[in-house]
Amino acid sequence: MTTNIESLLRTRLDPLDIVADETARTRSDNDLNPDWDNHPEQRPAAVLAPIIKRAGGWTMLFTERSVETPAHPGQISFPGGRVQASDTSAVDTALRETFEEVGIARRFIEPIGAWDRYDTITGFRVTPIVGLVDPGFELTLDPREVASVFEAPLDFLMNPANHEKREALWQGRTRYYYAIPWQGHNIWGATAGMIRALYERLHE
Repeated sequence: MTTNIESLLRTRLDPLDIVADETARTRSDNDLNPDWDNHPEQRPAAVLAPIIKRAGGWTMLFTERSVETPAHPGQISFPGGRVQASDTSAVDTALRETFEEVGIARRFIEPIGAWDRYDTITGFRVTPIVGLVDPGFELTLDPREVASVFEAPLDFLMNPANHEKREALWQGRTRYYYAIPWQGHNIWGATAGMIRALYERLHE
């Protein structure tokens, strides 16, 4: 599994030097809701999908947002956030935010590529960056933004049988979304949508 997934990641992701290409494919919270066309203006953001190279099997790290943070309180997400004027690229944004939120230093992370940008109904165009992370790092959580972190096996996340389609009422209408439950953690919404898009990039 490890050898195969690394080969797929290195050959099927977008090269880092074209991450900002405006022709790159964009996914959306509306992928499962084609009759919705009410996306607000999209502000640039970036996240890191940290793949930890554990000896017993590669995992992906997630954050549980603090309930005090104004940005998606209590939700499961990748470390990341808005692009700042001082950031040189989406990769720079993702690495900076990862260090600020969970304390993983850049020396442990090898950014290897990006996949489909993702538009959210909350007004962000998110560039997701895959980073391979060497074990040995120490976590230091920013409690203003992150309540906790956890890891889920990459082979579990890349199994489409674990990608549930759910529905909920929002603004008086039914919306559909992806959810990936893992040991009491509910990965859903944009984060689950990005995972689904990564699976499709690698395997379809």
